[in-house]
Amino acid sequence: MNSRLLRVALGIAIALQLTAAFGAENLRIAFIGSLSGAFALQGQETLKTIETGADIVNSQGGVLGGRKIEIVAFDNKGNPQETLVVLKQAVDQDIRFIISGVSNIAHAIVEAVGKHNARNPDTAVVFLDYGALDPALTEAKCSFWHFRFEAHVDMQVNVLTDYIAKQPSIHKVYLINQDYAYGQAVSRVSREMLAAKRPDIEFVGDDLVPLGKVKDFSPYVAKIRASGADSVLSGNWGNDLSLLIKASNEAGLPTTYYTLLAAYFGTLGVIGGEGGSRVKTMYAWNINAADSGWEKTLMEYKTKLKALSNLDYLPAIRLVQMLAIAIGKAGSTDPVKVAYALEGLKYAGPSGDSWMRGEDHQMIAPIYLLSMAKAGQPGVKHDSEGTGYGWKTDVLVAAKDTVPPLRCQMERPPK
Repeated sequence: MNSRLLRVALGIAIALQLTAAFGAENLRIAFIGSLSGAFALQGQETLKTIETGADIVNSQGGVLGGRKIEIVAFDNKGNPQETLVVLKQAVDQDIRFIISGVSNIAHAIVEAVGKHNARNPDTAVVFLDYGALDPALTEAKCSFWHFRFEAHVDMQVNVLTDYIAKQPSIHKVYLINQDYAYGQAVSRVSREMLAAKRPDIEFVGDDLVPLGKVKDFSPYVAKIRASGADSVLSGNWGNDLSLLIKASNEAGLPTTYYTLLAAYFGTLGVIGGEGGSRVKTMYAWNINAADSGWEKTLMEYKTKLKALSNLDYLPAIRLVQMLAIAIGKAGSTDPVKVAYALEGLKYAGPSGDSWMRGEDHQMIAPIYLLSMAKAGQPGVKHDSEGTGYGWKTDVLVAAKDTVPPLRCQMERPPK
């Protein structure tokens, strides 16, 4: 072979090697969450659940012929201002898909991403929201660049108040929620829905507590006792819920707690199993509703990632799986193409058929109402956080029965 042909052959070989290397380059996705501070446990367990979803996708071949999904974690310390700092860091690292949740954080990201994409259309960013529940995010403040993979407040409270309305023993309800967009929404819609469904129910309290600031909930428990409430309805999560219920148990308060996020990481580990016997909660799914395949997968990843939780927070897993499906459908990782591919995308996940509504980017999925029971009872094979108690299904509402009104007018970029 003459030198000219040899150079051509070497050039082709190098080009093929570079192409292969480029094709195998990881798809980096940012996770922005509370990895330190009051809600660090929730942030860390959410990250492990998202990593579980990514590893499931990678074990099935990744995306676009073999590219692996790599989750890059950024600590926002639970703070919207710090979120904007780490969001810029992620974008500066050429990361185009951002995963986060919590309503005050989500509002900050939606606004920042909208401004960035308007100024930099060639480097657009898509925000994948696993659990910011303020309805406004897919209603008045809906954005093409934002997709929510969890049922929002109105959808969950509708199921919860349907259940409460059917309980003849409930007459006096105390509302206690966190003082930010999500908690305010829970308070508002709970009043509206229960007033329509059971006008005889009396609201005997309506408190908003500063997010993550209260260390002693005994004064609130004293107010609940004095009100004569037989039930408490709360959207609190993390320490703001676990410390509230713990204080209630220590005071011997016999009220039942109807919650949205008691099954979220960390709650049962603080209040203990028996303390949760009067707690009911909404959730997207749970391991005790899983088939044998999903049960085995979750237990394997729980051991592998040394997780406290059962890694069964489905919105975090389906977010990654649906993103991978959308990338395959689009044949590209271009954020605009992937966003359009996500619209209307169906997901045959472990909880039942679901889909991403294209008009507002709101996930439509089954909703579970759960209650605590001792592990080993029918329907409660696995406990939660080593407490000896786990979640069992009381009510399962199919996706078609959870569809909220459409209140979004969205501007879309050109395809």
